[in-house]
Amino acid sequence: MNKFGFYTDRSDNPFESQLVGLEEQKRALLIELRTFIKSLGDNVIEETRPHRIAYAKSLNFRTFVDVQPKNNSLIISIRKGRTEPITTCILDSQSELKAIKEQITEAYKTIK
Repeated sequence: MNKFGFYTDRSDNPFESQLVGLEEQKRALLIELRTFIKSLGDNVIEETRPHRIAYAKSLNFRTFVDVQPKNNSLIISIRKGRTEPITTCILDSQSELKAIKEQITEAYKTIK
């Protein structure tokens, strides 16, 4: 049971399952990105799905970041509000990470 009283069986899709098959550099980027997103606040909810990882600020707002690990990149979708268009970024290298973190921080602060 999670902190919201819902029963979830995380053994089916642990975060580590997303690391399988990723190149070493992409694996490190995904772990750093995860650590960063979870550090934004205690109310960040991580939901690992079969082909992606979704992050929400609360149960009211479904997701503000969606990460799809691929062999050669991470596809990141960022949503700043329910009516705002989704911004999609492809993270290929460490040098792009700073700009994506800034967009994620802005999305986290913007959503209610």
